Order: sequence, then structure tokens, then C-alpha cells
Amino acid sequence: MQYMTAKEAAEKWNISQRRVAVLCAENRIENAEMLGNMWLIPKDAEKPQDARSLRYFENKKIKPFVKWAGGKGQILEIIKENFPAGFGETIRKYAEPFVGGGAVLFEILANYDLDEIMIADINKELMNSFIVVRDNVDELINLLESMQNEFLPLSTEDRKIYYYNKRELFNTLKQAKSNSMNVALAALFIFLNKTCFNGLYRVNSKGGFNVPMGSYKNPLICDAENLQLISQKLQNVKIVCGDYKESMNFIDENTFVYFDPPYRPLNATSAFTSYNEVVFTDCNQEELAEYINMLNERKAKILLSNSDPKNHNEEDNFFDDLYANYNIKRIEASRMINSKSSGRGKIKELLISNF
Repeated sequence: MQYMTAKEAAEKWNISQRRVAVLCAENRIENAEMLGNMWLIPKDAEKPQDARSLRYFENKKIKPFVKWAGGKGQILEIIKENFPAGFGETIRKYAEPFVGGGAVLFEILANYDLDEIMIADINKELMNSFIVVRDNVDELINLLESMQNEFLPLSTEDRKIYYYNKRELFNTLKQAKSNSMNVALAALFIFLNKTCFNGLYRVNSKGGFNVPMGSYKNPLICDAENLQLISQKLQNVKIVCGDYKESMNFIDENTFVYFDPPYRPLNATSAFTSYNEVVFTDCNQEELAEYINMLNERKAKILLSNSDPKNHNEEDNFFDDLYANYNIKRIEASRMINSKSSGRGKIKELLISNF
């Protein structure tokens, strides 16, 4: 019988060498043998069916792999109730041009079998992480597991040293803009998200991530099962790093589009640069409305989330005027990410649709 190495099997089956070794150890590859510290695999062996998808997709839901300001977990059920009629049946495409943490996306991936899905966001590091989870999840898991094993046993003071060293490395790799470092950059992005204060992503005027370390006792830095599930579900998803207008050529009358742009600040003191160096102003909100009007003319089904200015000023009709020709619902939501506890709690948000 002729044999191949785990590395050769990994290249043949388009999976990681680490995954091949796991399959061998689980006796999932017939006649695989250990020689010293190396697995030998029959050359005619077939790639085992991935039992992880059969086991986990039946009993587990995928969830966002990062915490994100404005995440929709708190109002996900309400958003689902406002999906357009025919979604998943006559409406076979989905676009999310401000994907953020992806709570709505992952709910759709778990429950709908669509023909085409496109997601986009202007945050380069976030979208790089989505791409790496899709294309290089095993390598990503290896790095995250290493960081988790190094970080958790440390004292508080040593954790701070470790955290700020990783933050500095993250900002260095951001500036380097080298594709060869994309997996490392994604691992650092997720590590910082899991260990920074309140899960915020905030940058300074030069684009440097500047959030301090949080005080979590035992953060789950590497949720390997969830990452594997997400990776499988993202395989046929088009991932774009760019402005929401990049979705123009994708969207047609067969598309449901969910817009979750940076929310309009409820007051002058609540605005901060949380996502990237660019602030989303009232002018940007108006430009987005013009874009939505164009998509409406294409007969795409559109749903938009935003803050309700009337939380702060009953006379503020900014969105009521901007989307006067659309259906506007006011729903109750929880604001969970705020530097002050007094800034958290129940508020009204808007769901705006053309159906």
C-alpha cells in the first residue's frame, strides 16, 4: 500500500494539516498509521465527510464572532418579524452593506438557503476577519488558541503588558498593509475585541486602535466550534471591504437589503469615532437615503435601522422627513455599549422599510 503524509493529504483535500491530524487521531481515516510523530495515510484514502457540520448544525446556532457597537442581537427577533414576505422563496438574494458584527447575517445563514449573499463594510480589519474566517479558519484558530493559552493564566498586571503589546502589534500590522499578515491581523483583531474595554472598536485620528484593556476574568478568546460553523456558512458569501455603494451592481428586484449604518447620535456628546477614521454625518445619512431611493426604484426589498431622534428631542423629525415615503416603525431596544452605565438602557429605535 502506498502512503502520503498529512501535509500531502492536506493539500489534496484542501484542508489544514492540523485538521488531517485530528481526523487521523479520531480514526476517521481508514488504515492511517502513526510512524514516530508523523501520520501516514493511504494514497487512495478519500476525504472524510466533515462530521462537525452534521453534528453541530443540527443542535447549534452560529453567532457573531466579535462584539460590535450597534450589534443587533437585542432586537434580532423584531428584525426577523419585519423580513419581507417571500424572503427565501421568491426573494432569493440578500445584501447587507453595513454588516458590522453580523447578527442578522448569521441568523439568515442559519435559516435560509439563498442563491446569493453579499456583505460589505468600510472597516478593513473587520472585513479582513470575515475573509480569514471563511478562507483560513484552521490557521486562525491555531493563533487564537495560542493567545488564549498565553493570556488567561497571567496576573492582571501581566495581562495588561500582554494586551498592550498585542495592541501595538495590531496597529503596526495595520500600517504595514501586507496580505501575508492577514491571518495574524485577524487573530489580533479578534483577541483585542474579546479582551478590550466593553468590546469597543475605536480608533484615533491616525487610525490607531486605542481602546484600553477590559476587566474580564475569563474571556473566551477562541470559540473554535463557532468559528468552524461560521466558516462553513460563509463559503459562498461575497465579502467586500468598501462603501455601501459597492452593493449597487449586486442588488436587483430579487434582493432583500438590510441597512444598519452608523447611527445618528442622539445628542452632540454621544458622537465618537468608533468604527474607523470617518464620521457618518447627517450629510452621509442623506446620501444613504438617496441611494436607498435608487434601490427602491429597482424594486428591491429594503429594511433600514437607525436611532430615533425623538429619544432626545420630540421635535426632531430628521428621519421622519427623510423617509416620509416609507414605512417607519418605532421599536424598543437596549443600548448595551456605552462608557457610562447611565447611557445604557431602553430606548426607541427606527425600522424603516419600503414594504
